[in-house]
Amino acid sequence: MVAQNQLLNMAEDRVLVCVRDPPKVNSLGFFSSYHKLRDPFVYSLPVLELQLVLIFVLTHLFHSAFKRLGFPKIVSEISAGVILGSTVLGCKESYQRILFPAASQRILGAFCSFGYLLFQFLSGVKMDTGMIRKIGSKALAIGIINLVAPLIIGWVTLKALTINPAKKGDDATPSHKLLLQNGMGILVAHSMTAFPVVALLLKDLKILNSELGRLAMSCSLITHLSQVTFNSINSLYYIYVRDHWRAISDLVICISFILLVIYIVHPAFIWMVKQTPEGRPVKDFYIFLTILLVFVSAVISYWFELAVLFGPFIVGLAVPEGPPLGSALVDKLDALSSGVLLPTFITLVTLRTNLSQISFSIPHIILILVPFSAKIITCCLTALYCKMPLNDAVALGLIMSIKGVVDLAAYSFIRDADMIDQSTFSLLVVATAIIAAFVPSMVQLLYDPKRKYAGYQKRSIMHSKIGGKLPVIACIHSSDNIMAIIGILDASTPSVENPIIVNALHLIELRGRASPIFISHEVQKKTHSRVSYSEDVILAFKQYERNNWGAVSVRVFTAISPRKLMQEDISTLALNVLASIIIMPFHRRWAIDGSVESEDISLRTLNRHVLEIAPCSVGILVDGNHLRCSASMSSSATVYSVAVIFVGGNDDQEALALAKRMTKNRNITLKILRFFSTEVGSPNLEDEVLDIKALYDFKHHRLGQGNVTYVEEAVNESSEFAWKLRTIADEYDLILVGRSYKKESPVTSGFEQWCDVPELGAIGDFLASRDLRRQASVLVVQKQKITR
Repeated sequence: MVAQNQLLNMAEDRVLVCVRDPPKVNSLGFFSSYHKLRDPFVYSLPVLELQLVLIFVLTHLFHSAFKRLGFPKIVSEISAGVILGSTVLGCKESYQRILFPAASQRILGAFCSFGYLLFQFLSGVKMDTGMIRKIGSKALAIGIINLVAPLIIGWVTLKALTINPAKKGDDATPSHKLLLQNGMGILVAHSMTAFPVVALLLKDLKILNSELGRLAMSCSLITHLSQVTFNSINSLYYIYVRDHWRAISDLVICISFILLVIYIVHPAFIWMVKQTPEGRPVKDFYIFLTILLVFVSAVISYWFELAVLFGPFIVGLAVPEGPPLGSALVDKLDALSSGVLLPTFITLVTLRTNLSQISFSIPHIILILVPFSAKIITCCLTALYCKMPLNDAVALGLIMSIKGVVDLAAYSFIRDADMIDQSTFSLLVVATAIIAAFVPSMVQLLYDPKRKYAGYQKRSIMHSKIGGKLPVIACIHSSDNIMAIIGILDASTPSVENPIIVNALHLIELRGRASPIFISHEVQKKTHSRVSYSEDVILAFKQYERNNWGAVSVRVFTAISPRKLMQEDISTLALNVLASIIIMPFHRRWAIDGSVESEDISLRTLNRHVLEIAPCSVGILVDGNHLRCSASMSSSATVYSVAVIFVGGNDDQEALALAKRMTKNRNITLKILRFFSTEVGSPNLEDEVLDIKALYDFKHHRLGQGNVTYVEEAVNESSEFAWKLRTIADEYDLILVGRSYKKESPVTSGFEQWCDVPELGAIGDFLASRDLRRQASVLVVQKQKITR
């Protein structure tokens, strides 16, 4: 077990010394009475603040340079520690005396250790232990092998290295003695894989909710919990060897503490969640009570000789992940812990690194490389056995071998316990920096989540079978999107002969947890969490299904992931259900009077990403309120007017294909507005032939119906076209237009330079502009890219 004094001493650099002679007082008197700093409680706050500022500035200076090379922030934090430590600046007496006197290091160490304690607590909060019940055999096997294989292979290697019959007793070399005495401690520390470190790597690589990312999260969760159990049993065993009764009492206290958390603390947290109304923040009193419990658990762990971080981590596991309690704790504590205290903790640990004392002995290097290589090879072989692609298998092995802050803390613990010397500690820190620097780059080279979308199947409305089912992905961010999405679906005229399969995907931002969640409400009636998701979405779309029985089939999904990574959930679902089109809400919401009610920049970024990687067509819906009026157009006597603005190109042809489905709805009047330029240019003959074919089919098969009209208009210049668009903008309830972004056309030649929202294209951006007061909804369609 880790003693309290070990945690407080982890930042105390024994190389730095306190110089008794105070510096001379300058004219500003800045160093007046500085000699009192020999007492750690006199003027300790200014020194602490100065140290924090120095570490913060140096870390960010390194990161501004290293991030261009793709290195994570931990490399900058380690580099700052090396510069500030005894390797570079620490060897200067004036630097030690002024900035890092020995008396101040214990205070700084305690301050940063508090940050690491919060980090361990928040790691427990973010862990979704309910994942364990859903983890498949593949993740379970890889997670266990990832811990067991390096230990066994490393232990065999250690035994082979320590066989030295020619040198016994006093004749043995120091490195041989170190391997004999402390090799197992080094092996155990270097064989671990920490769940928080893996989660941070996947988040930085933006593959957290990819197929590989979800598998790595599950595997690392199994490995992390297994190694916590293994370390606890190992500690109890060594205590048992020295004192039987103490080991038994520690085991009883440990089990009692866990049972107390399970049967009293966890139900108390559940009660706090139930007392919080849905959608409302949790009371501050509950937050303060939880933080107080974390401190009490740390004190109890120390009193009863448990690991000082054992209590906060177990309490964190007991907190229900996600909103309202888990997310509130993360929002309030994570910025301070991960943004300020934890980087300082990493730098402080590496302050003790002295590169000049590193002894690059072959046995030490072998003992470090063997567990690292064993992790990669065994994970890769297990993944290949489970029929994973070779590149993905190697990438998974690299991810499971990543090192980070948890490993640095472990090295500091075993150094304070005199299990390793200063040279070995410095070597382990350098190895951690190298692994943390190059593993992310190797994973990026091996794994590209966009690769799976690069198929060649034609998935668009144009290529959907006539009379067949039309699979649609309807993305919902809030309840305000529901009626507009249902309106556009109903305008597509679902019928028994031409049914629509609606896959409603409710997108929720990941908060208060590390693992993304994807829920199919058809398969999984109850989630493993006590929080209910998407009830309003489920009720609305199921009611729409009942109102159109036989014509509409609805499946509801919930995806909880970071906003920056939601495009992976959307595109993966579209790939799995063979969707023809994805409908995304526009990032601006309009009020009844036509003004902008709200604007979500993160939603705009998401729309851009979906347009880039979607394996099917995409439609961005600009809601102008008219589509919210009725949940079912087919059952209403109200007539809805729809216009299609056709200039030419694949996207306009796709919009026209959607309009064909609307012609069967007698409550919809449809007008095709064909605009062409009078200027003589050099059109693309292939696109011109496809345009003529699409319009010919429409004119000869649809114009016979009374609710469909076709108009051709010539425009001389883009200003005339803009004027015509203004006149029709408020005459229709819905306007369909192709995106045709950066497509050269004489009709829209003057629109590109004024395009404010490129994801809508030139015409769509004009119709959705702030200056154009209109009530019509606009659907901007982009045809599947790979068929272009």
